[in-house]
Amino acid sequence: MKQKKLSYAKYGYFFCIPFTVAFLIFQLYPVLYTAVIGFTGLKGVGKTITDPGMGILWGDLFKNFKTVLTNGSFRTAFKNTWLIWGINFVPQVLLALLLAAIFTSTRSKIKGQGFFKVVFYMPNIITAATIAILFASFFGYPMGPMNDIFTTLGLSDGPIYFLQSKTTAKGVVAFIQFWMWYGYSMIVFISGILGISPDIFEAAEVDGATRFQQFIHVTLPNLRTIMLFSLVTSLIGGLQMFDIPQLFIVKSGPDNATLTTSCFIYNQAFSGSYMYNRAAAASMIMFLIICLCSAVLFYLMRDKDEVALHKIVKQQEKEYKKKLKLEKQGGRA
Repeated sequence: MKQKKLSYAKYGYFFCIPFTVAFLIFQLYPVLYTAVIGFTGLKGVGKTITDPGMGILWGDLFKNFKTVLTNGSFRTAFKNTWLIWGINFVPQVLLALLLAAIFTSTRSKIKGQGFFKVVFYMPNIITAATIAILFASFFGYPMGPMNDIFTTLGLSDGPIYFLQSKTTAKGVVAFIQFWMWYGYSMIVFISGILGISPDIFEAAEVDGATRFQQFIHVTLPNLRTIMLFSLVTSLIGGLQMFDIPQLFIVKSGPDNATLTTSCFIYNQAFSGSYMYNRAAAASMIMFLIICLCSAVLFYLMRDKDEVALHKIVKQQEKEYKKKLKLEKQGGRA
């Protein structure tokens, strides 16, 4: 007798239902609704797009987008966002790669690696509000650890208002972002290096390659995918930077020095006149920029050898199908 095979695949769909429902309600719907709001005149507390004057602007559909792109505060926020992200991302990746290379080195095994990994990763699990309060107190005026250090060392005659300088404010915010995320990048790179076949490193060592040569010619090429992941996720997170700039300095610091695009969107939507339409338009502009930048990164960091091999396989399949077609036509004749 044939035994009836039990299929458990259907239960997987049942387990997916809670996530799917939560995603549709709390993520997909808000995104689509935000996109719609960007083309409307919606503003003010308690208003909806069905109210008079709040609907879609059919006469000038892209009015909100034009207003945002010509807004001086948005341009300042856009420049600040890219600058702060760039300042913190480059040293973040360099330090993370260095630490990952040290912790995965087969020649020198550091004792207590687990402890150091936990310490380096610790800033990433501390809440942003706590970190903002910590650094605000650290650079406090007129009393704070930094002022005490400068006074003790005789570097200043009196208290210094560090956060009154635009350069210092940007630098501190960039440093905080770097300090929070280098541990996470380190863990990602370590996992990527551990996924590389040890035989490759052994062959390089037998050939007399130094540690630096192994890192340049073996580790980095095999970390292409991990590097792409880290770059794209960091880019997305950097362009959405909000918590530290918003909580660290009141009103985005001197002359909007730490104003980011996310802070600009928040101010447009929940401060003053509650311009939900402009906030939505700015959100969609940043969404499109993130998608475009991610696509460019995927294209630039693609595996060219794999692409070339894929083209060869496709060409061979095409020729094979063409050959079969000719054979069938010859057989019919």
